[in-house]
Amino acid sequence: MTPEIEKAADVLLAAERSATPCPPVRDLLGEDGAASAYSVQRLNIARKLVGGRRVIGRKIGLTSPAVQHQLGVGQPDFGTLLSDMAVADGDTIGHRRLLQPKVEAEVALVLGADLPHVEPNVADVLRAVDFALPALEIVDSRIAGWDITFADTVADNASSGLFVLGGAPVPLTAVDLRSVRMTLLSDGTKVSEGSGADCLGGPLNAAVWLAATLAQLGDPLRAGDIVLTGALGPMAVAQFGQTFEARISGLGSVRVAFAAEDADETAQG
Repeated sequence: MTPEIEKAADVLLAAERSATPCPPVRDLLGEDGAASAYSVQRLNIARKLVGGRRVIGRKIGLTSPAVQHQLGVGQPDFGTLLSDMAVADGDTIGHRRLLQPKVEAEVALVLGADLPHVEPNVADVLRAVDFALPALEIVDSRIAGWDITFADTVADNASSGLFVLGGAPVPLTAVDLRSVRMTLLSDGTKVSEGSGADCLGGPLNAAVWLAATLAQLGDPLRAGDIVLTGALGPMAVAQFGQTFEARISGLGSVRVAFAAEDADETAQG
């Protein structure tokens, strides 16, 4: 743990707590930016666990080849899901809870068994998954203007914010995740669409990558973990007062609202 890693972690945590975006942290991370960025991520997660939060799963980011190309990388990244990031289906998010939110529609997997193998395959994932759900991920960046590189987003817990899970579990025997179709609506107007194949060729491929990466790091996926497998289409910027609904064929729908800017601060979230 270097002084630069601690400083980057301090900057990001202060931005989150003050609800004031900060400058990029990439210049603090040196030439080995990715490894240092994950060290920053782990440090801030550890600080939050000390504060009473609980790890409930992981998220996969950068599953789109176009976004990978934009950030100059050839692989996804991952972040940690904490207990206070979960929002109930249909709830309203208070407008001061996030800084610069954007919404993605995803497939969530909930594990019924551990995935400890360092070289897992799709069959291993299929056996381990208990069920799938439609999900909305509300990504957020503590870095001003989303001025991020790969190192910035990794350090910032893969630009995690909140997430919403649908309420009707679907076994994988009942759906082909690669062929599902997604439509994301904002106040009834379509703002994004895509398919399971748009997520690393299929959400199960993304889950295999995550399982292998975490097992190699000695921190494998465990039974009960939630895995957000990555966006099925382009993200949409969230504005005050908007309602978003994702419809994913074979999985159902999931919905969340953002409070109006002048909403009472006692609103949900």
